[in-house]
Amino acid sequence: MSPEVHAVLAELLPWPEDGSRADGPVAVDATDRLLLDEAAPLIERDPGGVVVVGDRFGALTLGALALGARDVRVHQDAVTAEAALVANAPRASRELWTGHDTLEPALLAGARLVLLQLPTSLAELTEVAEHVARYADPSVTLLAGGRVKHMTRAMNDVLGASFARVGASLARQKSRLLIARDPRSDVGPLTYPVTARLTDPEILGAIGAARTPDAGLAVVAHGAAFAGATLDLGTRFLLAQAHRWPDLPASPPSDPAVAIDLGCGTGILATVLALRYPHAHVLATDRSAAACASAAATLAANDVRADVVRGDAGDALPLPDGSADLVLLNPPFHDRAALSTDAAHRMFAAAGRLLREGGELWTVFNTGLHHRRALERVVGPTEHVAQDPRFTVTRSMRKALTDKSVTGR
Repeated sequence: MSPEVHAVLAELLPWPEDGSRADGPVAVDATDRLLLDEAAPLIERDPGGVVVVGDRFGALTLGALALGARDVRVHQDAVTAEAALVANAPRASRELWTGHDTLEPALLAGARLVLLQLPTSLAELTEVAEHVARYADPSVTLLAGGRVKHMTRAMNDVLGASFARVGASLARQKSRLLIARDPRSDVGPLTYPVTARLTDPEILGAIGAARTPDAGLAVVAHGAAFAGATLDLGTRFLLAQAHRWPDLPASPPSDPAVAIDLGCGTGILATVLALRYPHAHVLATDRSAAACASAAATLAANDVRADVVRGDAGDALPLPDGSADLVLLNPPFHDRAALSTDAAHRMFAAAGRLLREGGELWTVFNTGLHHRRALERVVGPTEHVAQDPRFTVTRSMRKALTDKSVTGR
């Protein structure tokens, strides 16, 4: 690795953290370095047409620019990753890239080198690989890197469905690359997004629908959307408690009740809210671009309206604090492959901020995580509504927090 690239990487931080937490994320890992080392001679020969997908904190994008790449195009599914790249760019004195919110043909048109941090989901990898094979230059090289312990033979098979040549690098510092070339010309239509009709009794009960041949809810899912076009077990358990959710009576159009699907995924809960409370203003939000695209498509497939907003823990919602009547939340408990409750705690705090006094947060989480104390601290009194060996559903009532230890005032 050249001294210039090394100097750039040394300046990066795992934004919004400063890298000092012992169990926290790192801004640059062995996979980033391996990808950049393999990319260096390719960029030296051809500095144009470089695309980066899945950059976590900006190491791949800023490293590629330091290697001499020109006009790098970038797609990061998580809006937090986009923010990290923006925050780290001044530290590395590199700001010449073009961001793309969605995985789209324009991102890959003319691309001759694609750098990818391997996703944990085969569905997400399938969608990325299919887009690269179809829309990049026929001479494209796809370098996909990951930690050896998270890589499987199935990843080779996924790439092999879209590329005629797929190989692997030697492992280094427990990381390895998959290298794909020669896009296949005999592939069919894109696999994603996929659509399914869900007729689970928990969904029918939540929307008040009878079991008929056309009953149920259509769900649309892109590859990176959690649980795909299925009903995940946590959401199923939360929907089973819908008969205890609060009533949101009809109100004047100028002042409708507000219901939020916080961390919306494919938009199943947002769609249920829109069908169950037709007079309410429903909003869905997620940090994932794939999730937001899926949610918007799911809402449209069910002919209901809601606002879909991409943001981190509800920070981009066009609402004043203290205006929501109901928030539904099925928070993540992983950050990529690592167990983490950081996102859940940010979402609890967001719900506490968004709810009006007397508003309710309904949360489902893995029983072993014991989130009740955190919910009481940042939202208000919290009761266990239902619990089984795997999941717990709680109801938190927003109340004014006056304790200085809580409000910080």
